[in-house]
Parts: sequence; C-alpha cells; structure tokens
Amino acid sequence: MEMPPLNFSVKKIIIILVLIFSISLLWPFYSVPTGSRGVITQFGKIVGIEGEGLAILPPWQKLNNFSIRAEQADIEGAEGSTSDTQPVKVSMTVRYSIATDRVSEVYEKYSHNGDLSSYVQTATQEVFKAVTARYSAPDLISQRAKVSADIGTALREKLATYGAQVINIDMRNFSFSPSYMSAINEKVTQEQLRLGAENKLKTVEAEQKQKVAIAEAEAKAVRATADGNAYANITVAKAQAEALRVQSAALIQSKDVLELRRIEVELVKANKWDGALPTAIYAGAPIPFMNIGK
Repeated sequence: MEMPPLNFSVKKIIIILVLIFSISLLWPFYSVPTGSRGVITQFGKIVGIEGEGLAILPPWQKLNNFSIRAEQADIEGAEGSTSDTQPVKVSMTVRYSIATDRVSEVYEKYSHNGDLSSYVQTATQEVFKAVTARYSAPDLISQRAKVSADIGTALREKLATYGAQVINIDMRNFSFSPSYMSAINEKVTQEQLRLGAENKLKTVEAEQKQKVAIAEAEAKAVRATADGNAYANITVAKAQAEALRVQSAALIQSKDVLELRRIEVELVKANKWDGALPTAIYAGAPIPFMNIGK
C-alpha cells in the first residue's frame, strides 16, 4: 500500500488552518451575557452599544463586553478631620453599578470593563474628608445617622460624574485617636454616674414627699376628730345652758311654781304619816302640823 505524498498532507493541513483562521476572523456572531452591554468599536472608535443576547457584526467591527452589574468597593481607613481638629477614620463598603445610558462614556473615559473601584476609593476619601470637616467630634458620634446621610448624598453626586450610581453605603468602625477615645469613655462614665445620682436623689425626694403627704393626712384626720369632739361638747353645753335658761325664765315668770312644789312635797309626807306623834321631842325638832299658822 502506497502512502500519499507528504506534500499533499501539508497542503491539506495548511488549507484547514487558513479556513479556521478565516472563519474565526470573519465570524459575525457574538453573544452579550446577562448583566453586560456590548461596546462595538470600529478601528478603535465606539460606534454602538449592543444589549444582552446575540449580536451580528461585520468583520471590521469588534465587540467588547462591558459589565453593568453591581460592584462592591471596600474602603478601609478613610481619613478625615473634624471641625475641632480631631482626626477620624472610618471603614466603608460602597455598592454601585454603571448607569446603562452612560456605558459609552464610562468605556471611553474611565474603564473598559465597568470596574470603577479606584475612582470609588478616591471619591469616598474626598467626600468623607469634606463631610467630617463640618462636624465636631461629639456631633460626629451623636449624629451618626445624619453624617451617614450627608456622606451618601455627596458620594452619589461625586460618583455620578463617573457614570456610576450608588446602590447603598455601609459605614462602620468610626474611630478617633486613643487619647480622645479614652476621654470619651471617661465622659460617658461620669455622665452615667451623674444620671445615677440624679435618679437616686429623685427617689429620695419622692419618698420624702410621700412621708410628708402621709403626715399631713394624719394631722388633718386628728384635727378633724378634735374639731368634731369640740363641736359636740359645745353643742351639749349650749343645750344645757339653754335648758337652764328656760328653767330660770320659767321661775322668774311664775314664782308660785316653787310654792306648788313645796306643797306637793308636804302632801307626800302627810300621805305617808300614820297619825302617831313622836314619843320624844327634842328642842328644835319639827312637830307635824304645828307650823300651820305660818
């Protein structure tokens, strides 16, 4: 069996390779994955943007996949200074995505793949420094929600310059110098002690007021009882005096009342006498019926 000529096999291989290269070079079908946009360039110039799915391009154009998915940038130790010159640091996580109507601009000016983490880092540092300069250190702590809102607003405006839209900002780990943190902790401790003392004083004052109220109530009860007894005594005395007054008035108006009472007494004695005269009469002793002539 004769072997085919070697030059025929080489020619065949060369033809196949040229065909594969030509197909790959002239292949018109491209795919844009979900969460991306296809940036179409022609000799380096952007000539169009393709949405997700199939894209058919002529050989002289090129498609570059550009991600518009949400990305995350971690900023560790962004530094700033408060209005009272206290240095402060913060760690933040910023989630952002590329605005779909800004893809061409972002691709041309900032990133060919949608990664703006370096711009986010720089913008976050600038915004944090500018916002913290408007607050004193105590306000930065006590008004953290407002500080976070101010940073979010400023950072959204700043990143919009780069075609990015902020999804959310997570601020954490506000930190000051060790000496200032020590002073804050001491102030918090003193404030807690002061509040504890005030609460104790209020409790004592409430107890004292309660005791005073009870004592006043008891005094009022005693006074009311005494007033009642005095009123009763006065009423009885008035009644007795009124009775005496009435009797005296009656005696003054009718002197015969006494004589009538005396006759009634003598009558009672006479009714009880048995008719026997006393066997012995002493000098000065009364003798019944001997005073009839008086």
